[in-house]
Amino acid sequence: MPNIANDPTRKSWITVAKNSDFPIQNIPFGVFITKNDDITIGSRIGDTAIDMGALQRLGYFEGIELTDDMFMQDTLNDFISDGKKTWRLVRNRIAELFDAENPKLRDNAEHRDIILFDVSEIEMQLPVQIGDYTDFYSSKEHATNVGMMFRDPNNALLPNWLHIPVGYHGRSSTIVPSGVPVRRPNGQTLPANETVPVFGPSRLVDFELETAFITTDTNLMGEPVPVNEAEDYIFGMVLFNDWSARDIQKWEYVPLGPFLAKNFASSISPWIVTLDALEPFRVKSPEQTPKPLPYLQQTGNHAFDINLQVAIKPEESEETVVSNSNFKYMYWTMSQQLAHHTINGCRVNSGDMMGSGTISGPTKDSFGSMLELTWGGKNPIPMNDGSERKFINDNDTVIIRGYCDNGETRLGFGECSSKLLPALEIK
Repeated sequence: MPNIANDPTRKSWITVAKNSDFPIQNIPFGVFITKNDDITIGSRIGDTAIDMGALQRLGYFEGIELTDDMFMQDTLNDFISDGKKTWRLVRNRIAELFDAENPKLRDNAEHRDIILFDVSEIEMQLPVQIGDYTDFYSSKEHATNVGMMFRDPNNALLPNWLHIPVGYHGRSSTIVPSGVPVRRPNGQTLPANETVPVFGPSRLVDFELETAFITTDTNLMGEPVPVNEAEDYIFGMVLFNDWSARDIQKWEYVPLGPFLAKNFASSISPWIVTLDALEPFRVKSPEQTPKPLPYLQQTGNHAFDINLQVAIKPEESEETVVSNSNFKYMYWTMSQQLAHHTINGCRVNSGDMMGSGTISGPTKDSFGSMLELTWGGKNPIPMNDGSERKFINDNDTVIIRGYCDNGETRLGFGECSSKLLPALEIK
């Protein structure tokens, strides 16, 4: 089935700013509350939100096999479960409806008033009910930097890292959409040169620049997903800030790995950009040496050229960009991550989320965490307001942005923005 929504020459009758993340070639999916307090599944072109529940009620998806309430729900899970054919049919239909030359909806003022909202009039929600969340550790540059800081600099990567996409099972209950503030966590830490831990607010709260992908139902328990089929089960991607409390993590992670230092909060951008929309931005992955085992071997381009940026905005002050990176630096691809995740028969369901792990590039200004950017706090970053940051301060807002641009089409993810609130006082 052709992917006609990606036509770079297509224009919309909806006004779209030149550098908008949401041209008609994007057509992302999300969930929002309208100004009428209705919750709906929707899409977006420019600064206009599209109520897909209203589109369905008014018959604009006629000819596509959908349940009667497919877009009148508060999550995308059922839509995602319908699979790639349905995703493409729906996205193609939206591209046709909003094409500048199509008068069907363009010239129907009554229907436009029901279907369309300015984005300032809606409230974005978490787009899926996330049943399970896995976080990988797939940036070679990031893993090397951390290894150099905390282990033998000459043997920064652990022996397994070049052979498997390392990951751990995270906590989905504290994943929140962009705009929801996050509170500094309390926990145990071990002060320098001490043997007894203390309790209190984390002093070293950090962001982690990541993306995440959302899956459909992929397999039955006991059946792995082949690496060359894995992308068929990936619905799309979001920006992802996987908050970390570095001092809590240092004390707790031996021997079982991340726990309270990671599960207090993770933030995602609310619009899911489909893998179909990202198709024109495929690029070659970094060379993998040694060659992975056969079940992880793949040919072709399975990385994506996604420009990523992180800014820190102190309260009542302008933001400072602290990192410019790119998703294409990732050593392990999304399809390899999903293939490895299921090779033991682990079941993956609709709405499950897989984090990329911190995305760091080869240069100091492309590192994906304050841990690396300040090298453990040794090199503070100057802010535009004259202050400095070793890690994230109370009332700072961390803003992650991401976009693709191949010269013909530019599209993006919007923002993943979260404010860090002070810790609760625990008596």
